[in-house]
Amino acid sequence: MDRVFASFTLANPVFVMPQVRLNRLRLPLLLIAGMRMPMALASEPEASLALLEPTAGQGLDGEHQDLAWSLHTRPPDLALAQSYEPGIELADYLVSEKFDGVRAFWDGRRLITRGGLIINAPAGFTDGFPDHPLDGELWMGRGTFARLSGTVRTLKPDLEAWQQVRYVVFDLPAAEGGFEDRFKALEQLFAQAPNARLQLAHQHPIADHATLQARLEQIVAAGGEGLMLHRRDALYQAGRSAHLLKVKPYLEGEAVVLEHLPGQGKYEGMLGSMLVEEPDGTQFKLGTGFSDAERANPPPIGSVVTFKYHGRTKYDRPRFASFLRIAEDL
Repeated sequence: MDRVFASFTLANPVFVMPQVRLNRLRLPLLLIAGMRMPMALASEPEASLALLEPTAGQGLDGEHQDLAWSLHTRPPDLALAQSYEPGIELADYLVSEKFDGVRAFWDGRRLITRGGLIINAPAGFTDGFPDHPLDGELWMGRGTFARLSGTVRTLKPDLEAWQQVRYVVFDLPAAEGGFEDRFKALEQLFAQAPNARLQLAHQHPIADHATLQARLEQIVAAGGEGLMLHRRDALYQAGRSAHLLKVKPYLEGEAVVLEHLPGQGKYEGMLGSMLVEEPDGTQFKLGTGFSDAERANPPPIGSVVTFKYHGRTKYDRPRFASFLRIAEDL
């Protein structure tokens, strides 16, 4: 099911309708929702309201399939990680677990995803959060990304699901100094934080590549995704840089879905594989890593997917490529 999108700016409540079809019964609801818009939102001229329909294949349960109003704002300027390659001076970095959650920026009064979605957390979830901006991940535990993503996307909070969510914080973007200094400030800040939903992504020194690999194997064996390396003396910098590195047992890439190729045998009538294209124009077939639900409702043509792979072939195509998920669009 493709995303259905209709929006209007709050400064000028006139609908802007992309060329998609909306059910006749939905349009009156859009107008009603617009008339009931809280006046407080008028102070957010850059924000817009969007009608979202969850993308198929993301593991959402029945409670998350309803259409929901979601408020968007300007995406935050976040530090983004590059992939780790051996050869750097690891003594210059601190290491922590890589949490497979939804990246969330706390601006002092609300949680915002990397894509600019204002998260409608349940009442009380952010009580006691500091006034300072925080950078972290909403996390339910190892191996729970699909459920977490559905929980975060839902307008009406699933209180039972949110009971399992924690906000794991790893940086203090507005603080001065290098990462190590910012982390010490975070520790002091958290010592005064009364909310058990707040957790700190503990940082540790790492001696060498062999020690790093041993730590990675330990985390992955326990169901974790990988590790993160923060350069000790680096100022907070938006965008990708070598100051922030992700360490995984595999490489990751992104590609655009060009075509759905039919399955055979037990997958007859379902997706067999997808023809995809990387940003540099390299095309290849992606045929493993899909659940039966994802084969029945594959990522839409034109969407961006994340895949894992192990090096490149002599033809410069990803080796042993496997589907991971639709690229994060939150």
